[in-house]
Amino acid sequence: MLDKVKGGLIVSCQALPEEPLHSSFIMGRMALAADQGGAVGIRANTASDIHEIEKNTKLPIIGIVKRDYEGTPIYITPTMKEIEELAETSCAMIALDATDRVRFQGQKLEEFIKEARTLVPDKLLMADIATLDEAIRAEQLGFDCVSTTLMGYTEQSQGHNIADNDFERLKEILKAVQIPVIAEGHVDTPAKARRCIEIGAHAVVSGGAITRPQLITKAFVEAMRG
Repeated sequence: MLDKVKGGLIVSCQALPEEPLHSSFIMGRMALAADQGGAVGIRANTASDIHEIEKNTKLPIIGIVKRDYEGTPIYITPTMKEIEELAETSCAMIALDATDRVRFQGQKLEEFIKEARTLVPDKLLMADIATLDEAIRAEQLGFDCVSTTLMGYTEQSQGHNIADNDFERLKEILKAVQIPVIAEGHVDTPAKARRCIEIGAHAVVSGGAITRPQLITKAFVEAMRG
């Protein structure tokens, strides 16, 4: 999969239950639209959405399952239950939270990835990280790639944005690790996406700026209000 997405745009097609477009059918159509627009891959949430997306496009899929558990802030593919659900799909890669935070029931990340490798040896594993140190650790633990998905969304990375200072933090990660680095989070314009590739990102993931019309509308409204 990594060869197929190199230098391209991966579109995140997700809608949570409280969002107006929450529907596997709609996400399938979103993925088709992304395909027609030139995307090289799809990031999708839940096995049901992935199954529907598979009906609409042959693009490789990064699969996740977002689920909340008591006692942990981690919600992107947090336990083996979610890995098992994704194992039943044809997604080529599974992304999971690889931040330095307390996991469900205190499980260590190294234990979790070892279990995941055993269950899905045929799927690549992506580390969703928020800091430089987390990216370095992800490479040491054997992840196939890292994504800056959670930068700015954890306590350790609060106030950070990969786009700040001409993507200074993305550049630091690219220098520190050898595995592919995928730029994700706050890549909300075509110019930012292009800059990520120029800097050396393996690929770019963008979601809300493409597939969440309520957020797109909000951006227009706020800009018009000044």
